[in-house]
Amino acid sequence: MDISRFEDTIAATATLPGTGAITVIRVSGTDALAVVDRVVTFRSGTAASAPAQTIKYGTIFRNGAAVDEVLVSVFRAPHSYTGEDSAEISCHASPYISSEILRLLCEAGVRPADPGEFTRRAFVNGKLDLAQAEAVADVILSKTESSLRVAQNQLRGGYSSHLKDLRERLVEMTSLLELELDFSEEDVEFADRPKLLGLIDATLSRIVRLTESFRYGNALRNGVPVAIVGAVNSGKSTLLNALLEDDRALVSDVAGTTRDTVEETLTLGGILFRFIDTAGLRETSDSVENMGIDRSYRKLGEASVVLAVLDLSRPEEENEAVITDIVSKVDFGHQMLMILLNKADLLGDNINVNDCYNYVTIAGNKSVMMHISAKTGFGIETLKDLLIESQKGLSAESDETIVTNLRHYEALRKAGKALEAARAALASGLPSDLVAEDLRQANYHLGSILGEVTDDEILGRIFERFCIGK
Repeated sequence: MDISRFEDTIAATATLPGTGAITVIRVSGTDALAVVDRVVTFRSGTAASAPAQTIKYGTIFRNGAAVDEVLVSVFRAPHSYTGEDSAEISCHASPYISSEILRLLCEAGVRPADPGEFTRRAFVNGKLDLAQAEAVADVILSKTESSLRVAQNQLRGGYSSHLKDLRERLVEMTSLLELELDFSEEDVEFADRPKLLGLIDATLSRIVRLTESFRYGNALRNGVPVAIVGAVNSGKSTLLNALLEDDRALVSDVAGTTRDTVEETLTLGGILFRFIDTAGLRETSDSVENMGIDRSYRKLGEASVVLAVLDLSRPEEENEAVITDIVSKVDFGHQMLMILLNKADLLGDNINVNDCYNYVTIAGNKSVMMHISAKTGFGIETLKDLLIESQKGLSAESDETIVTNLRHYEALRKAGKALEAARAALASGLPSDLVAEDLRQANYHLGSILGEVTDDEILGRIFERFCIGK
C-alpha cells in the first residue's frame, strides 16, 4: 500500500446494512471530525469542538431533505481504535441511508476504506502489534467459545507477550556473542557456552511447544476434520445426516451415489467439528467414481478423526477387507480411529460380538469400536460424546497459548530450525559470528509474527482478508 494513503481520511460501514436496527459508519483520519461537521448538522456545537469519547445528536441533510437522524461518537487521537481522530456515525440500518451517508462523506473529502485498513492503521500507529491485529479477524470469525477464547487471548496480547519474552532471550544471547567479536584479538568469551546451550535448549523447547500446538489451533479455527469412510452403501451419508439432524447428504440404495466429498460443520461440546462424507471404497472401472475414491483416501489422511463405517449385514470377510484397508492408511500417532458397526437394527439379537471385536484386533487395539444404527439414531449420542472426549484438549477452559495462524506456524518452524542450527554450531565449537547469525535468523522469524520486521507485501496479504469496515 502507498504510504501516502495513510494520510487520507477514510470511511466505511462497520456493520452490515439492513441486518439490524442500526448501521455504524466509521470515519478515521486527520480530517475525520472536520469532514463529519460538513455532513452532519448538530443541534449544538460541532464534532471538531466536542470533547473526546462523547456522543452528539445530529441530522444529515441532502439538498435540504433529511436523510436520517444520527448519533455521532467522537474519538480523539491517540485514544481511538486506529490511533487517529475518529468518529462513528450510528444511523438507521437502511442500505439506502448508509449508502447516501457514505456518498456525502466522500463528497466532503474522504475516500472508501480498503479491506482491513482501520486495523492496519491501528498496527501502523502502534495500537496493536501484528499478531493482535490478526486476532481481530479471528474474534470476528470465531464460531465457538473455544476459538473465541483463544482469539481474545491473542488480541489481549497474551500470545505476543510470550513471543516478546522469547525474543528478549535471543537478543541477550546474540548481544553477548557479538560483544565477543569486538574483542576477538583478546580471545575473550562473554557468553558462557554451557549456559548458552541451556538457554537455546529452553527457548527451542518453548518454540517446539508452540509449533506443535498448531494442530489443535488449526482445528479450533477451522473445525476438527472428521472423515467418514467405508464401503459403498454402508450408511456413511445416513450417518452424516444423523449427526447433523438434517437431510444434508443424498441417500440412495444405488451403490456409488456419493462421488465427491460433502462437508458440513457441527459444534459439539463447544468444539467445532468438520464432518466429511466421502465416496464409498470399492473396486470400480468408473473413472469418475475412482476420482472420488482417491479423494476419499486423501481426506482420510488429512483427518484428525476417522469414522470407519462397517455394514453389519454384510459378510464378515467383506468388512474385514474394508477395515484392513482403512487401518493401513491411518496414522495412529496423530489420528483417532472409530470403528462404527452400522445397521445394528437389522440384526436384532444376532450380533456376533466376537466377530465384531476382530476388527479392533486388526486395528492393533488403537481404536474405539461401537454399534450404531445411523437410520434409527441408535448410538449417535454416544458417538457425539466420544468425539467430544477425543478432543478434550480443545475445550474452552484451556488458557494455554495456542497457535491458530498458518503464517505464525511457518515462522515458528523457521525460528526453530535456526535455533537448532545455532545449537549445532555452538556444540561444534564454530566461531561466535556464525552462532550469532543463526540466533539473528531465529529472532527475525519471531519478529515477523509481531510485525516488527514484516514487509509491505505481507501486510497487504494479511489485511486484504479483513472486512471493509475493520
